[in-house]
Amino acid sequence: MTSARKPVGRVRFVGTGPGDPGLLTKRALDAIREADRVYYDRSLPQSLIETAKELNGDDSRIKLIESSPSDQGKLMAAAAREGENIARLIVGDAYPNRLAKAEIKAASAEQARFEVIPGMSHAQAVAVYAGMPPGEIRTVIDIDDIASIEPLMIADAIKRGSLTVTADVSDLSSLRDILLAGGVSGETAVAVTGDATGETEYTTTSSVDTFVEAALGYAGQVVLTIGPGVDDRHELAWWEGRPLYGWKVLIPRTKEQAGIMSERLRAYGAIPCEVPTIAVEPPRTPAQMERAIKGLVDGRYAWIVFTSQNSVKAIWEKFKEHGLDARAFGGLRIACIGEATANAVREFGIEPELIPTGQQSSEGLLEVFPPHDPILDMVGRVLLPRADIATETLVSGLTERGWEVDDVTAYRTVRASPPAADIRDAIKSGGFDAVLFTSSSTVRNLVGIAGKPHQRTVVACIGPATADTATEFGLRVDAKPENASVPDLIEALAEYAMELKQRLAEGPIKTRRGQKIQGPTALRFR
Repeated sequence: MTSARKPVGRVRFVGTGPGDPGLLTKRALDAIREADRVYYDRSLPQSLIETAKELNGDDSRIKLIESSPSDQGKLMAAAAREGENIARLIVGDAYPNRLAKAEIKAASAEQARFEVIPGMSHAQAVAVYAGMPPGEIRTVIDIDDIASIEPLMIADAIKRGSLTVTADVSDLSSLRDILLAGGVSGETAVAVTGDATGETEYTTTSSVDTFVEAALGYAGQVVLTIGPGVDDRHELAWWEGRPLYGWKVLIPRTKEQAGIMSERLRAYGAIPCEVPTIAVEPPRTPAQMERAIKGLVDGRYAWIVFTSQNSVKAIWEKFKEHGLDARAFGGLRIACIGEATANAVREFGIEPELIPTGQQSSEGLLEVFPPHDPILDMVGRVLLPRADIATETLVSGLTERGWEVDDVTAYRTVRASPPAADIRDAIKSGGFDAVLFTSSSTVRNLVGIAGKPHQRTVVACIGPATADTATEFGLRVDAKPENASVPDLIEALAEYAMELKQRLAEGPIKTRRGQKIQGPTALRFR
């Protein structure tokens, strides 16, 4: 009896694009997920390394290359022959990369089965993200050796159309000399873009004569756009033009709670920083929750009112302990204080009956909650599972409407441990451009574990109660949405940022001390 033949693996050379993980193609994502080993070099942005770890699910498989291109190609080819699938991550596209080409040739010479998965190049990314589309004829140059560049070749490329150059900032002075030596006019428009598609992408527009000075402060690899296309930037740039672009925004919530907020903030161009201020723990005694779960099963309640995602999670965990599922909610009406809480209920395949259409708060829910009708409502009791520090607004309001309320402690909220020293310093010194408060407890706990945000940090509060608490702690509330929801809170912050930019465009902004300032720093002062 012959043994089964071991399948042969493949080496996939994966173009990852310039840095934004959202630009990874489906084939690139599949290659990383399926890989037995993932290799990268030091040029790969940290954001892509973290994405590879999340996709693959095994950090031990993600390996930094420490050998020559020839040796690396042979190593990957040998692993493929042993049945392993290899993903070699390459910044941008594969073929403009000199080292990647050497590895591909080495793997091919070893007769390895390999694929090359294209990725967006830095030149393509800058054209799209920074708003500088190339002319009909575009020349792209990746400078590995500045001494090998011929002045006349560059000058001819600019005469025929646009030129995109990827180079290290240390080569910019030499590049300017080459451009001038080739006969390129010193007044020719030049744009320099650093960290293309990254959270801190920044583009300066100048000329051949002045682009070296304009690029002071840049580090590492930059992309130069020379000639036609630069003038289109003012109308077509969108990545750097998003309302919260470059803003560092503090979210005083746990990573699980802050996930949706962080995603929305990134879409607006912000750099979110999640700092837990509250830890959620079970109630000290489980007796109340046990009676509540039994009451749900026995039909004791007409309504259950969820005031937070944590209360939904607490009930569901109790269900699992007792071997129950969504059928235990049969015949029970469900009310939620807001859309985020309602979405948590929907994750279990249940659609809530009641969500306030206006203000998403206890007051907003009470406005739409029906009064108890002793004739139509055979059961007159409401279950209210919530935090141990919740206010009495809902209980008193439901009682006034004729309902009996079982106010049950479903979870406890305790103050989280203080954040790292650098985060505390940034909070107190103005290192964050904005902070988003989603409850009164986030205000109290952030101040308690890290201190008050600096006066130039923009403060945005989700609703009136949260805003009142912030004011009590001496904070100035700058933005507050009409509806108490996370999307509206972020939109309110974005609108405020746009107002600041408009004010800045009209002239210098005065600080509270009467000092006039302008430029990007001015956006952080009122």
